[in-house]
Amino acid sequence: MKSNRNSILVFIVLLSFFVISFLTNILGALNPAVSLSFNLSETMAGFLPFSFFIAYGVMSIPAGFLVEKLGEKKMMMFAFVLAFSGSFLFATLPSFSVFLLSLFTIGAGMAILQVVINPLLRVSGGEENYAFFSVMAQLIFGLASFVSPWVYSYLVVGLANGEESFVIRLMANLVPPSMTWVSMYWVFLVLAIIMLVIISFIKFPSVELKQDEKVGSLSSYLGLFKNKVVLFYFFGIFAYVGAEQGISYWMSKFLQIYHNVDPAVQGAYSVANFWGLMTIGGLFGLVLLKLIDSKKVLIAFTFLTIISLGLAMVSAKEVSLIAFQSCGFFLSVMYPIIISLALNSFLKNHGSFAGILMTAIIGGAIIQLLIGMFSDLFSLKLGMLIVFLCLGYILCIGIWAKPLVSNKTIRLKELLRRNNN
Repeated sequence: MKSNRNSILVFIVLLSFFVISFLTNILGALNPAVSLSFNLSETMAGFLPFSFFIAYGVMSIPAGFLVEKLGEKKMMMFAFVLAFSGSFLFATLPSFSVFLLSLFTIGAGMAILQVVINPLLRVSGGEENYAFFSVMAQLIFGLASFVSPWVYSYLVVGLANGEESFVIRLMANLVPPSMTWVSMYWVFLVLAIIMLVIISFIKFPSVELKQDEKVGSLSSYLGLFKNKVVLFYFFGIFAYVGAEQGISYWMSKFLQIYHNVDPAVQGAYSVANFWGLMTIGGLFGLVLLKLIDSKKVLIAFTFLTIISLGLAMVSAKEVSLIAFQSCGFFLSVMYPIIISLALNSFLKNHGSFAGILMTAIIGGAIIQLLIGMFSDLFSLKLGMLIVFLCLGYILCIGIWAKPLVSNKTIRLKELLRRNNN
């Protein structure tokens, strides 16, 4: 049966993906400036992503229950109210304690959005177009991660140089001269307001959740948590997000400490390129997964990430810059492969299982805090060795995973025969 496409709502959902990524993946570019402004130890700097990503652990499962009860529009409005509140709170009261509260509030809003928008995209775009729009959403997500560090660099450099553009002059009146990076939170505030206004005027369709999208009962969650396979994949997502954020969040700080890279310019550009290459890698991965079994792809890309990260940490400046950015390309296939291997390992309870996997995003919180603590005890270089442990666990998934259904691949002979025909 062909679904009716709601093009306006598809646009809103894709725009929401952009905003989520824009707000989420800027922390790595901000890390050096925030640490300097608040005179933070590495452990305290680790509390920044901890405050943001712990919200996913707190909100992912409750958000699923609330969406089914209150509906998608109300929950999206609530999510952007949280994003606005967190941004406004910190933009007007820029202190470290307020910043931690702000990050948790914004993170909670982003966690709610993640729960809402995937089923909404399926309904608004039509089931027959869902695969296409899902890929487009990931591209837009990557684009926003690429753009946000450039916006940050434009604002900080413009404020430092006293540029006369309208935006820079406006920001100069809003942010403390010694904390120009706070200007990004005024940008977040504006984005949240725009989304709230747009959503308020849009009529949402009735979303009938598929079985694998329903959150399930509390008892189903408790039962799944006793399953060793569930825990195996829970820690897989935990390790992936820990590794992804462990590289993207600390790379600018690493480049500043060990190679004297300006975090507001070259450091920010490196973070942007990390996410840009992750987007390109995702496209490449789509093709590769049609040709090679996903477990083999996961093993190969994990090995390449380990090699690239190792080079980034021991090489000279030029090689380190390229190697850090290249990690984004190699990380790109890991999240979707781990998710697919996990869901393909069960015949039922996909909704509850997916909720548990989303909760595992707290790996982005815990791992960064551990890196910060080890960095204070020893050095950032030694602290980032924790990322290798995460990658090692992901490697084990590629080796030990036994899904009930494997990804369908096209054999080379079959591909050549199709081309000849």
